Amino acid sequence: MLYYIILTQVCGLKCIYCMNEPNPRVMPIHLEVDVEKIRRFISRDPEAVICFYGGDPSMRGDLVRLIMDRVPAKHYVIQTNGVMLHRLGDSYIRRFDTILLSIDGGREVTDYYRGRGVYDKVLDRARYVRSVGFRGDLVARMAVSSKTDIYREVTHLLFLDGLFSHVHWQLDVLWDYPPMQRYSDFDSWLERYNEGVSRLVRLWIREMENGNVLGIAPFKGLMWSMLTGERRRYLRCGSGIDAFAIATDGRILACPIAPEFRFNVVGHIDRDLPENLPGRAVVGEPCRSCSYFDLCGGRCLFTNKTMFWGEDGFHKVCRTVFHLIDELERIRPRVVELVREGIVSLGDIKYPPYTNSVEIIP
Repeated sequence: MLYYIILTQVCGLKCIYCMNEPNPRVMPIHLEVDVEKIRRFISRDPEAVICFYGGDPSMRGDLVRLIMDRVPAKHYVIQTNGVMLHRLGDSYIRRFDTILLSIDGGREVTDYYRGRGVYDKVLDRARYVRSVGFRGDLVARMAVSSKTDIYREVTHLLFLDGLFSHVHWQLDVLWDYPPMQRYSDFDSWLERYNEGVSRLVRLWIREMENGNVLGIAPFKGLMWSMLTGERRRYLRCGSGIDAFAIATDGRILACPIAPEFRFNVVGHIDRDLPENLPGRAVVGEPCRSCSYFDLCGGRCLFTNKTMFWGEDGFHKVCRTVFHLIDELERIRPRVVELVREGIVSLGDIKYPPYTNSVEIIP
């Protein structure tokens, strides 16, 4: 299973779409759980994947290094804004299997959302991790909001000096109330977003015809399922099934983003065992009755449970997933031909190779 370890609530940035506000009433600001307890808990799982999470976990490099040295795992992953990443040390950087750097596209949109100069800092860190010998999966993890042209931003990152192995994105939707507050005309934005996704799908298949499978994470994950007949009747991020978070006070969460919600707290490392956790938090309706559920898996546990935008807003966002799946289904026969002809292989398309915190469904 994948174990997020929340090291701190603190982050050095103030992104306009982020609602992270460190609050000791929700949980301690920094990890207070003894690392030996974490080791005993996770060591029961021989397939453990550890993902360092925050806030920005690289602000607690001391804990990152300590846990990597004392808690064995099959893979190590970190989600970070990158600003402090270089302070972890070259040898620890090389030990990661996946590094997810938060960057929202080109300089203009990234700096608009995340602060002036952030784009250049993140690229500097991306070049740094490559320069010190990191050969793993370097993921550009985008947040997509009102200023985003999805085609422009994704292609910018895909073709940026070959730095990033994969690009993934999450939509700035359904988290806040009142709804759609960062959009002047959400319906029109959705139309432009869907048009951009269609353009990306056309680019993806053109490149594939030349033997190049672009690392667009949502496309790869969904197409793998389409080609193999895999049905994912649970969240693709794994929340509540094969992915859990250890909060700073030792509580076990189905999803790392919502320690304050009762539905999300499924145990405690002092009282529970990893093998007893799966299924304690699962998505409900309307997802489970949806005809796209076998491929989508429910999109997001938090939004399914909270419905901050109401059913109408929820279904508007669902239509972006339907559009993505329909567009990929349209090219699926051609992908089958390309695999049969040996131009690409199934292995080129499979993603992720292990549960690495990439949610797949935007």
